[in-house]
Amino acid sequence: MRLKPGALLRFYSLCGILVQVAATKNKARGSQGQFPLTQNVTVVEGGTANLTCRVDQNDNTSLQWSNPAQQTLYFDDKKALRDNRIELVRASWHELSISVSDVSLSDEGQYTCSLFTMPVKTSKAFLTVLGVPEKPQITGFTSPVMEGERMQLTCKTSGSKPAADIRWFKNDKEVKDVKYVKEEDSARKTFTVSSTLDFLADRSDDGAVVSCRVDHESLNSTPQIAMQVLEIHYTPLVKIISSNSWPEEGQSIILTCESKGKPVPEPVLWTKDGGELPDPERMVVNGRVLSISFLNKTDNGTYRCEAKNPIGRNSTEYVLIVHDPNALAGQTGPDHALIGGIVAVVVFVTLCSIILLGRYLARHKGTYLTNEAKGAEDAPDADTAIINAEGSQVNAEEKKEYFI
Repeated sequence: MRLKPGALLRFYSLCGILVQVAATKNKARGSQGQFPLTQNVTVVEGGTANLTCRVDQNDNTSLQWSNPAQQTLYFDDKKALRDNRIELVRASWHELSISVSDVSLSDEGQYTCSLFTMPVKTSKAFLTVLGVPEKPQITGFTSPVMEGERMQLTCKTSGSKPAADIRWFKNDKEVKDVKYVKEEDSARKTFTVSSTLDFLADRSDDGAVVSCRVDHESLNSTPQIAMQVLEIHYTPLVKIISSNSWPEEGQSIILTCESKGKPVPEPVLWTKDGGELPDPERMVVNGRVLSISFLNKTDNGTYRCEAKNPIGRNSTEYVLIVHDPNALAGQTGPDHALIGGIVAVVVFVTLCSIILLGRYLARHKGTYLTNEAKGAEDAPDADTAIINAEGSQVNAEEKKEYFI
């Protein structure tokens, strides 16, 4: 079968149309699978931000980066904005990456990657810029501070975004429940944070290190710290230490007066019973130490050590009792007087028991003999006498009842 030339031409035209329709559908289907992909970026002020846009399927379609002001930064590999901080990292059909160095807070915002298909497809990436807090400073300390005075130390830092966190420490131990105040700087969108530590000065705080620590995500786990060493002045604390816990006659004793204060106390003053030391030859003072040799009973008494500094004075006492070594030796043996007294009591109780028992037996034996004698007066034999005696007792009871 042979086709006419006109019919053959119409056949080829129809095939061409079908091919064009199929190609158009395939291209549209391909463009529908093209999507730009971006990620949000966080960078510290002064650092470098890297913005990357990727397309998994791309048929030579152009990519573009623009800033929050909708200014084009790069169109494919062509730079569009004159900013020396912005540089091209990589440009291909599947990726467009740029970098922004020396980032400032004004660079923060939403950046757009555009894929020029029909229609144009976009993806957003938000650039967050962290404001670095300034090094903190502690104010309000005046040296020295007297014990019992109120102290108010203030720690302050500026330039943080978001607001920094302030924590207080005393000798590496955190002080809890300290409030802080934050104020926003509307011009730069940063914060000024301050915190006040309020407490009463105590002698235990002398030499303590109070530190203010600023924590912020921009510091990469390395906080900024300000420190202040406290100087507290206080009256002396006095204590006497004895070298002999049981002093005896003829021995020696050393009394040491320990005094701690700030400023350092002056040389201590030793007294006995409210007056001067009575025997300077045996009672020798050397700085804070009082030495007494060849102890005797006259050394008994109350010894006072007094220390003072410009803040005030304080004292403590020690009662000295000199013991007799002979009396102590006699007390170590058995107490013969006590033993003799116990033996005498035992003997006395025993004798009393024997006497009482003897009287009891004698009394009962006399009653029997008396009753027997009473019945024997009119009885011919002993048995009859006993019976008569019992009868007499009955009569006696009846008489007693009668007289009652």
